[in-house]
Amino acid sequence: MESDGRLTRGMLIQGALGEGKMLQGSLDSSGPRFTPLVVVELASDTKEEAIAWILSRIRDQQQNGGAELLVEQLGPGVGAQEKENPNMFLVGATRQRLLSGAEEVGLFKECNDGSMRGFTCANKHNFKDFEGDGDSFLNMAECQYIIKHELDTLRAKDETHVPGHTQVKLYPGKSIIRRLQSKGILIQIFPLHGQEELKRLSFSWYKKVKLSFQPLDNIRHYYGEGQALYFGFLEYFTFALVPMALIGVPYYLFDWEDYDKYVIFAVFNLVWCTVILELWKRFSASLAYRWGTLSRKKAFEEPRPGFHGTLGFNPVTGRKEPLYPNAKRQLRVYLVSLPFVLLCLYLSLYIMMIYFQMEGWVLSFHDEEPTFWTGILMFIPSIIYAVVIEIMNLIYRYAAEFLTEWENHRLESSYQNHLVLKVLVFNFFNCFASLFYIAFVMQDMVLLRQSLATLLITSQILNQFMEAFLPYWLQRRRNKKMIRKVQKRRTVEEKELPLAEQVRLEADMSTYLGTFDDYLELFLLFGYVSLFSCTYPLAAVLVVLNNVTEVYSDAFKMCRVFKRPFSDPAANIGVWQLAFEAMSVIAIVTNCALIGMSPQVKAYFTESETQLILWTVAIEHMLLAFKFILTFLIPDVPKHIQIKLARLEFESLEALKKKWILMASQNVDRWMVERDAGLHAWRV
Repeated sequence: MESDGRLTRGMLIQGALGEGKMLQGSLDSSGPRFTPLVVVELASDTKEEAIAWILSRIRDQQQNGGAELLVEQLGPGVGAQEKENPNMFLVGATRQRLLSGAEEVGLFKECNDGSMRGFTCANKHNFKDFEGDGDSFLNMAECQYIIKHELDTLRAKDETHVPGHTQVKLYPGKSIIRRLQSKGILIQIFPLHGQEELKRLSFSWYKKVKLSFQPLDNIRHYYGEGQALYFGFLEYFTFALVPMALIGVPYYLFDWEDYDKYVIFAVFNLVWCTVILELWKRFSASLAYRWGTLSRKKAFEEPRPGFHGTLGFNPVTGRKEPLYPNAKRQLRVYLVSLPFVLLCLYLSLYIMMIYFQMEGWVLSFHDEEPTFWTGILMFIPSIIYAVVIEIMNLIYRYAAEFLTEWENHRLESSYQNHLVLKVLVFNFFNCFASLFYIAFVMQDMVLLRQSLATLLITSQILNQFMEAFLPYWLQRRRNKKMIRKVQKRRTVEEKELPLAEQVRLEADMSTYLGTFDDYLELFLLFGYVSLFSCTYPLAAVLVVLNNVTEVYSDAFKMCRVFKRPFSDPAANIGVWQLAFEAMSVIAIVTNCALIGMSPQVKAYFTESETQLILWTVAIEHMLLAFKFILTFLIPDVPKHIQIKLARLEFESLEALKKKWILMASQNVDRWMVERDAGLHAWRV
């Protein structure tokens, strides 16, 4: 009976696929009818009628409300087992469908004259690298992004619920994919790796250790602009730290015992943290223009999958969608989330005071009987505190995600902004509060240097372990069984896994959650080197070494540990630019205060401490004014790119004007023909 049930199920799904055929673990000589680009995995208990309906909507023509994509079911792999999920489907598209999709999403490509313009099928031969039918015009990441966009725009027509799942309600205009995700029917959608291209990228990126720039264009070609901008910023930040590191090494060696000679280094920090961020904006604008995302219009944001509310009409789109009162959301933010964040900050402060008690106990113990071992013991409280900080940051991150989800933000951008704000406030306070206390309350520069070094080194070691070694180890354990199973069936001549096995292997990989944690780590490192590195000049050296290993570990994770993420057509690093600029403002205030506290400066104000404070505040305000003037004087976009963008806008307006003139002349000609015909009929 069980065998008959499985047979019936297979026949139903096969019928839903229509002309498509199942991809077996060992493909026959004819191969698949299309290039698989994206994998869609449904829950194993999804009803057959729901699967048939979903597949038909994916394959239907666009004029009928479908995505007009190609879809085939993934067949069983080598030594298939009962626990394998049969509801895995490969999605692709015809060449013409991908080109029309590129026009729909507003993809920018390079023209024959070197400018970047929005792609249109009507002018496709005016674009560089468009040859023949355009087989190689779009790269794999762009094709996968287009397919993801087409799947996301699938909307319910007159269905009231998903067939076979009466509890999953639908209404006209509702995004089908988002509803399936929120109800657990759709487990995951992910793009497939291109094995040959991935091998080439891995070799040029991390497998060959060399002193050179990262292959940003290749990264962008494979992973998209968002990932390439992150690695570009990581590389830029690393090179920007080199001057500080070169100054810091001799400064550290010659002034090791003199903890008060940090004025010159603090002045350098003031200029450095302002200039590098302004120059980065110009560099990122150049990259974004070269990649075609600088002038690309942002797509209209749809509601998040987890957003819920009472059904109503969106006045912008005219479609039905959930509506949630903004006043109710603000009450949740200010009456629940804000008090919770303040409570967490209080707990962080309480733990910090416990750390200082431990520090005082160890110091008194060392003073009573100074030995080599008591000297080592003096570093233990800082190490314990650094580990506790990382644990608290991790726990708080989960709490912040839960609260932000509970606040029920409609848009993904709003959700991300609130999450970033919560996480940044707590991480900043948790990581730097003790350093501020030591510097400005205790005014102990020796302890400040020791604490900064311990916190920085310990956090770097923990981050490398958590981000590189642990995910790789877990992934190897997860994949070991499947690799052994496949190797039993592979011949010596075979060098790659069969398609079905490769898909299931990638499906079991960890999901890449985006660049949030990566930017957060760089933000904290930027804080360490810009706020207090004048008292510990080797901080820049340690961060440079960390960033070099970060490049290789992040590249390794992207290529070997995580699923391939969908391309993110980003034009900049987003809200993180504001976060880094806010940190640079705090750095100016902090370094001015440290300069004012230095013995060299205090020697000029021996009679009046009030004058010292006033002069320090005045100089700090002047430097802040200089920072904002510099921000105004250095344009975010280079002049030659501004000219190209202005020329593109002018040509677009001229083309639109000619189009309207042509339409008007055609209407006049049509009116004159109709008038003459009417006069002729009247005379007759």
